[in-house]
Amino acid sequence: MSTGASRDTSRFGKYQLIDRIAVGGMAEIFLAHQVDGEGLETPVVIKRIRPHLSKHASFVKMFLNEARLAAQLNHPNIVQIHDLGKIGESYFIAMEYIFGRDMRRIIPKAEALGIPFPMVYALKIASDVCAGLHYAHRKVDLYGNPLNIVHRDVTPENIFVAFDGMVKVLDFGIAKATNQVEETRSGELKGKISYMSPEQCQGKVVDCRSDIFSVGVALYEWLTGFKLFTGESEVAVMRSITEGKIYAPSYFKADIPEPVEAILMKALEKDRDRRYQTAAEMRAAIDAFLNAYEFTPTQLHLSNFLRQLFLDEMQAEQGRLVQQTSGLEEVLELEEAKSDPSTLPPVALVPAPPPAPVGPPALREKRNLSERLLSVPLPTEQLAALEAVAQRNGVSVNKMVAELLAAWLKYR
Repeated sequence: MSTGASRDTSRFGKYQLIDRIAVGGMAEIFLAHQVDGEGLETPVVIKRIRPHLSKHASFVKMFLNEARLAAQLNHPNIVQIHDLGKIGESYFIAMEYIFGRDMRRIIPKAEALGIPFPMVYALKIASDVCAGLHYAHRKVDLYGNPLNIVHRDVTPENIFVAFDGMVKVLDFGIAKATNQVEETRSGELKGKISYMSPEQCQGKVVDCRSDIFSVGVALYEWLTGFKLFTGESEVAVMRSITEGKIYAPSYFKADIPEPVEAILMKALEKDRDRRYQTAAEMRAAIDAFLNAYEFTPTQLHLSNFLRQLFLDEMQAEQGRLVQQTSGLEEVLELEEAKSDPSTLPPVALVPAPPPAPVGPPALREKRNLSERLLSVPLPTEQLAALEAVAQRNGVSVNKMVAELLAAWLKYR
């Protein structure tokens, strides 16, 4: 899917299109806003089916059936569908607008800036993805009958992290429920192949465990920096998934903790009966590790990390939206503390939220300084040593840490 934005300010039913932000084989994606009866403007994303597909009755029926199922999902970690139907000759879905970036862009951005993506952040994101998936997997209709929803396309492109740190699973639009009116043709494959489960590649009936495998693939790549399944053709990739050996992540990155490696290898079992049986089980395993780890990330940590990676893009996007719509300023307004780039610490240093005030004022001041420097607060004695070295060299602690980090990144 191309993502080149182009201006398109036409009216589409009750929606005002602002920009076309992506074009794919199935649909065009627009940034838009909806104005209610009181004049309140709400940003939304419109997915409009391409005209040539609107003429195919079977595709339209499948699209609307699955969109209606997805519209029943209401969870903090799932992008909400607000509306769907037909305007003129075009079928569409109106979705929640997420002011953030998908993982397909976040990881490369960090790499381009020379910033290691923290392991605990990757685990936190995977945990939140599992929370959203488990809700969808367990969703029932009004009569208590399971909808048997499976996402079937859990990829970095469909995992968003908002600039407020909230993780969202996007696009249940190709999800398949076994009770939908029109079944997908036997053996038909959907989704991004390199993130498919073995059973999905083989055209078998899939269940929630297929999504668990896909989360495992994405998490493996985030933690190791290596793509798990590759090949010169789609057939070769699928053969790698179904028959290839999965190396332990420590083979590529020796410092991955054993409990994390165990989580990954269980999620990636080719035999689905040996995987986690629910996304909630996988989430529980991840959270158990994070809770026992020396640093447990929060939504605020993710927010601060993303804001520093994408500060310029955030401000540009905010400005573009505010320019096009009169009522989005409040919706997309950046926090006042983040509005001035000069107040931010160096981009490679991720600030943590302030702790509860404990200890004497001098000690609290030292701890606060360490938390402004790093995502993992430094022990007071280590911070004192840093201050002493910085003082001897006549530089600030901030500058010294930045120089040390730059040198480490250069020669690691």
